Amino acid sequence: MKLAVSLALLLVACSRDHAGQPRGQTPGAETVPVTVGVAVKKPMPVQLRAIGNVQSVSSVTVRARIGGVLARVHFKEGQDVNANELLFTIDPGPLEAELRQAQATLARSTAQLENARRDAARYARLVEQGFVAQQQYDQIRTNAVALEATVRADRAVVEHARLQVSYATIRAPIRGRTGALLVHEGDLVKANDTALVTINQMDPIDTAFTIPEQHLGDVQRYQAAGTLVVEASPAARAPAGRAASAPGPGAAAQPSAPPASAPLSRGTVTFIDNRVDPATATVQLKATFANATGALWPGEFVSVVLTLTTEPDAIVVPSQAVQTGQQGRYVFIVKADSTVEARPVAVAREVGQEAVVTQGIAPGERVVTEGHLRLFPGAKVEIRTASAR
Repeated sequence: MKLAVSLALLLVACSRDHAGQPRGQTPGAETVPVTVGVAVKKPMPVQLRAIGNVQSVSSVTVRARIGGVLARVHFKEGQDVNANELLFTIDPGPLEAELRQAQATLARSTAQLENARRDAARYARLVEQGFVAQQQYDQIRTNAVALEATVRADRAVVEHARLQVSYATIRAPIRGRTGALLVHEGDLVKANDTALVTINQMDPIDTAFTIPEQHLGDVQRYQAAGTLVVEASPAARAPAGRAASAPGPGAAAQPSAPPASAPLSRGTVTFIDNRVDPATATVQLKATFANATGALWPGEFVSVVLTLTTEPDAIVVPSQAVQTGQQGRYVFIVKADSTVEARPVAVAREVGQEAVVTQGIAPGERVVTEGHLRLFPGAKVEIRTASAR
């Protein structure tokens, strides 16, 4: 009796596989839920990506041209100033005293010159009449000529003193934004030595970046055909993982677009260096941006996207559809019978969340974007929307 029960249990067990599924059904043959995207043909930009450094077009450290005590500061730190706007006043008292002294010396010399000229005119008539010797007349005339030179020298001293007084008011040499004050009212300022404040031009503003030398020819060719547009956004707000994967300045990979929250600034390439840096095999470029809103800040690092041209008929799939295996990159194609095929592809570049494919996919084909882990060639899939997962 016990033997009959054991044989019955064995037959029931043999009718099912080790996973508890009915005999004859292949393990894993259940449908796999996936989401899909469609390969499309559309225009796509050809871009280079790098990390750039924002630089002021013009940066001036203001210094005093005369020494003295700083009497007054006419602006606040961080204030925007216009060219020729008053910034500092140095105590003009000593300078004005020197000017008055020089003016008095000039007045005295001028009076002496006028008297010498009258003497010379009088002696000229007397020498003609024979009342004085020619030598005496020559001496009087020489004295008048010497006084003329003295007056010219005194006038130069007055002009110099007046110029020194004008240097007591220090004005902005450029339009820009002031930095931190380096001196304060009451400080003693040395002529041509003491730095007072630094002014950086904010609008327009430059961004310097480098590209690998192999892309120099493309940049020159496309620039000859038209203006090259550059987009910049603060590197700290670049997409997570993207900026960190960049090898550094000059790493020209195909960029991903910054998130919608990151402000974008658009400018144009205005400078290409005349040499390749042999240490890094890169070339420096500069782009100039309108910066009225102050989105770009001197000294900060930004993610730079240089658009060379637009490919009109690129085949594009979602980036997450492209997988990497031992044999290279591939995608899972969903066929008409709802099974999948692993197909090798050649990816030219990635732009944002899209990959440009040059080989392996035709427009209109469906590719798996999520659910790859459970897939294998020939697997049956059930297409779901992303919200249904």
